[in-house]
Amino acid sequence: MKTSRKNTWLRLIMVSALLLSMFVTIPKAANAEDELNLRVKGAILIDADSGKILYQKNADKSLGIASMSKMMTEYILLDAINEGKITWDQKYKVTEYAYKISQNRALSNVPLRADGEYSIRELYEAMAIYSANGATIAIAETIAGSETEFVNMMNKKAKKMGLKNYTFVNSTGLNNAQLDGMEPAGTGKTAENKMPAKSVAKLAYHLLKDHPDVLKTSSITKKTFREGTDDAIKMSNWNFMLPGLVFQYEGVDGLKTGTTDFAGYCFTGTATRNGTRLIAVVLDAVDAKGEGTYKARFDATRALFDYGFNQFTTEEIVPANHTFKGQKTIPVIDGKEDKVNIATKEAISMMVKTSDRDLYKPKLVLDKKELEAPVKKGAVVGHVEIEKTEGKDYGFIDGEVNNAEVVTTATVEKSGWISRAFKGIGNFFSDLWNKIF
Repeated sequence: MKTSRKNTWLRLIMVSALLLSMFVTIPKAANAEDELNLRVKGAILIDADSGKILYQKNADKSLGIASMSKMMTEYILLDAINEGKITWDQKYKVTEYAYKISQNRALSNVPLRADGEYSIRELYEAMAIYSANGATIAIAETIAGSETEFVNMMNKKAKKMGLKNYTFVNSTGLNNAQLDGMEPAGTGKTAENKMPAKSVAKLAYHLLKDHPDVLKTSSITKKTFREGTDDAIKMSNWNFMLPGLVFQYEGVDGLKTGTTDFAGYCFTGTATRNGTRLIAVVLDAVDAKGEGTYKARFDATRALFDYGFNQFTTEEIVPANHTFKGQKTIPVIDGKEDKVNIATKEAISMMVKTSDRDLYKPKLVLDKKELEAPVKKGAVVGHVEIEKTEGKDYGFIDGEVNNAEVVTTATVEKSGWISRAFKGIGNFFSDLWNKIF
């Protein structure tokens, strides 16, 4: 009797547990934003080689970017150097505007002499290493004649790059209120440069693609401006993640910090490990107390780099010469063969989260349902698109799709007129037979 009661209680407990499990919701796995728990207003992480977006948080909202604006100034300068419009040894005579701004040591600056002459290389190094604002204005004036015209160049270049929701009002990233009433015409007395994290990353992506030598300068931790003269000033890089500095991180060699009251503490960092280069952007980073600090922006960047380097790998999603089940051939009209084999021309590799590797599948997209003879081997008939079967895929920073062409793997010659005639007769009677029966 006791045993029977005991078995009854066990059955009741098991049934209750089963019913309970039907109503209990198991929490879903945390997404990347929850995992990283970044205290920033905006952030993004991309693969610098392909532009694949690995992570983003509020990446489309336009926010202050402060001195990260100087990446656009660098880009335009390096373009001008490559085109021969400006030379590194070219001399700049200091204007009243550049002189006055350069004397404000509350801002990042190397003081320029009112009667001084400086080479473009000196000014560039002061801008790229020390974020010197007077030197940046000097570069803008050299290239465009005035900062007003240079701002127009910045906005045109941003449009050409395909940046979104950008606003450039000066070359430096300072608030216009800090320009002593000399702000570029038509920009507003208190305006400030703004962009979403995604656009900042896209700017950095193009800067590194088109002008990789920028890293030779952005990676310099310390240098003396005008060494050996009475104007000598020691410049320390504001990127404290560089080797030997307080927040050093293996592989960091760029790119640009930014700090204003409006923008908060921002950073565009880049690092390379084992042949992989990442670009990280953080906007308005704060610490656990909600206060913006140098450490907060570098901590956020470190978390992004750790996430990218530890959890992502470049994987071959589709091999070369891949054929598709159910569509290994495409019909050929008037050919010696009725069909021709098709396959991918090249392999498709992509940086993906290691745990998501099997979620990426190839999709065949054909340009035509059939071909007309003659058909050459290697003729492009379509392409492959990669789709993620579960979860969110952020795509690419430049909007490009990582596709591979699908081509014919053999030649099909056009059949002779007699053969085509008999085939036409055969098709006629076949169609007639089908209609009758």
